[in-house]
Amino acid sequence: MRDLKYLTYFENLLQEANNDLITQAKAEGGIAVAYTCENVPEPLLNLGRAFSIRLHAPHTGSIDIATYYMTNLLCEPSRALLERAVEGGFNFADCVITPDGCTMMNRAVENMELLHTMGEGNPNFFHEYMEIAFKDTEADVKLSVLQCTNHILKPLHEHYGIDISDKSIREAVAEHNRMCRAIRAIGEFRKDEHPRITGYEFHVLCLATYVCPTALVIDKLEETLEELKTREPDEKAARARVLVVGSEVDDSGLIKLIEEAGAYVCCDRFCFGSFPGRNEIVLSDEEDALTQVCRHYIHACQCPRMMNMEKVYGRKQYVIDLAKEYRADGVIYEQVKFCDPWAYERMLGSTMMRDDYNMPVLSVDRPYTIDSSAGQMRTRVQAFVESIEIKKIQKGGQA
Repeated sequence: MRDLKYLTYFENLLQEANNDLITQAKAEGGIAVAYTCENVPEPLLNLGRAFSIRLHAPHTGSIDIATYYMTNLLCEPSRALLERAVEGGFNFADCVITPDGCTMMNRAVENMELLHTMGEGNPNFFHEYMEIAFKDTEADVKLSVLQCTNHILKPLHEHYGIDISDKSIREAVAEHNRMCRAIRAIGEFRKDEHPRITGYEFHVLCLATYVCPTALVIDKLEETLEELKTREPDEKAARARVLVVGSEVDDSGLIKLIEEAGAYVCCDRFCFGSFPGRNEIVLSDEEDALTQVCRHYIHACQCPRMMNMEKVYGRKQYVIDLAKEYRADGVIYEQVKFCDPWAYERMLGSTMMRDDYNMPVLSVDRPYTIDSSAGQMRTRVQAFVESIEIKKIQKGGQA
């Protein structure tokens, strides 16, 4: 396939946490709202001149300083973010909003605050910590409304004069939905027998929507969508189609490695992925926008922190439904080392996929940066692809 016009452009944006579009947005008077978890309602961070940036630490090397403060038993993403903050890599942020999605990420941001890693010279800089739900009920929606009001809307208004009206929220949701429509439409091409976009290319585009100002990437996403409509796909089909499920994947090198090992990544159900993070938010005029946004995030959430049994079993059904929709031959359950919520989810999910749904599964834990164990991961993916091919032959199909 010919190269996508903007692929290199998006790849370059992912090389630094403080990318060129963040610099541009701040030069135009924007307020950079940094956050650390998919459980934060993203449109509420994009009101008026505020724009959301999900923190990530590309090309992480040593995390010795962060390990000193947090111990080596906490997950690598949380330590990598603290290390980058200590290095000054997040100095662009005008505030940091983090939910108690997990203790480890919370501890990372607490250390950022204690060490004064951000906000120098900015008297309006603030940290906020949110309590978030464990269940999917209307009581949890009310909790979310209260938390978002006290820890997102009021601080943004008081510190930076951001318009937090219902009208402003609806405008932010409209922009969010426009971006989601573009990403989802691009992702639909992955369903084809001969896809006209690789899983790696899609992940680069999707990841950019989290770590760049939304308003500055939409036009190029929509142009890429139009480009894909006439792009000629490769004639050779992938040896296997896989759905990747799990914790943070902000290292596009992992997706590239999987595909180089012979598996086409046809769908993404992980943090920083398009499912469910790029669902459109449907608003009505019958209720205030804030409540509807919070309800959407509570109901759509697929995070393993959600503990009511409907959610626990619903997450497995969600995965198998995606596998069927995107014609996956197998599922890769991945978990960053020492991520407690996904450790349990990976064990239960991979077991249920095999035993209850007869779905081939590769279950792996991995480092935050895949380069440190690329050889081992490549070997495991190659063996998984071969096992899928053997099963196809045994069933009378073609490998």
